[in-house]
Amino acid sequence: MGQQPASLTITNARIFDGFSAELTEGDVHIVDGVVVDPETVDTEDRGGDTIDARGGTVVPGLIDAHCHAYGVGLDMVGIESSPLSYVALKAARRLSNALRRGFTTVRDVAGGDPGLARALDEGLVRAPRYFYTGPALSQTGGHGDPRPGDRDLCVGHAHMSEVVDGVDAVRAAVRDRFRRGAHAIKIMASGGVVSLTDPIRRPQYSADEVRAITDEAARRGSYVAAHAYSPEAIEHAVGNGVRSIEHGNLLDEATAQLMADHDAFLVPTLAAYDAMDRRGDAVGLNPISKAKNREVLDSGKHAIELARTAGVGVGFGTDLMGDLEDDQLVGLRLQAEVLGVLDTLRSATSVNAQLLGRDDLGRIGPGAAGDIILFDGDPFADASLLWNEKGRTVIRAGVVV
Repeated sequence: MGQQPASLTITNARIFDGFSAELTEGDVHIVDGVVVDPETVDTEDRGGDTIDARGGTVVPGLIDAHCHAYGVGLDMVGIESSPLSYVALKAARRLSNALRRGFTTVRDVAGGDPGLARALDEGLVRAPRYFYTGPALSQTGGHGDPRPGDRDLCVGHAHMSEVVDGVDAVRAAVRDRFRRGAHAIKIMASGGVVSLTDPIRRPQYSADEVRAITDEAARRGSYVAAHAYSPEAIEHAVGNGVRSIEHGNLLDEATAQLMADHDAFLVPTLAAYDAMDRRGDAVGLNPISKAKNREVLDSGKHAIELARTAGVGVGFGTDLMGDLEDDQLVGLRLQAEVLGVLDTLRSATSVNAQLLGRDDLGRIGPGAAGDIILFDGDPFADASLLWNEKGRTVIRAGVVV
């Protein structure tokens, strides 16, 4: 991220700490990129920059737990047949755009690699904190297999997904992802919208294959996230050790309870379906994908309600591909229509941080990362501030973006 100021102080702030419904008033002091207790900082050491937040509200930097940096289009064959240099350069732009909107952390659940991560760490691109899984694992003919059924193509770059079949093969693939710095592992456990040959509801991968993947991840101290829509696919994934269910639009009450019993998270991605429904023609969405999108569009909000009632941790993700990326903040509006502002902000901050296993993210308090959004007003009184890109100051590790 480049040179950081020694300190940054935000004064006269109304503070949402990531958890409490009661906002506090006071100062936020960041030293070397980390929030410290202002009372422990000597007056003479309070140098650096100061921002007066009077009239505004401070919240933790947002976390998008289902982001696709390498999702530079909606044509999966096009992505997988493009040079990685092009995909990575475009990914860098997408990540910079996400940071500017206030997403100071993203989890990339189908893509990313050590080269992009190193460039971000070295500050070559101003970007969010970046947690990547590497290419998602897919069975032949699964959601991550981009080949149309009537074409014999070789699309082996594995930018976003890789076709891997068999217990021994998936074990080796998982181990290699961790070797390359993956935060977690992503699998395709049901059909999907943009894939053309797989029914949405059918579970994918055998139980033995899923267990092999989750076993390897658990022994590494990590976890598995699974693309899954239907109750049968979610049950198949969670019952075999998956911790994070992505999308989950067709969730039912019994399966929500199963997720709660297994301490699994739901990461809804309402923005993607809404964007594809409104803008599908403009971005060239395949007619097959349009039909699939209609199947899951209206059920996504109900799935969130079922998950919350069952006590499932509900995170926040967007899953936006190609030019649809600029609808990232729309996801907050859609989720707030179900959960309200408070729980939507919790989903995009402290709940997602718990999912990532990072207690320094998604909160404001001593020891937390200095990732903050300062809104010009009060999003609890005017919810539109959440999805209006203007009227916010984004701070990443104590540096104003």
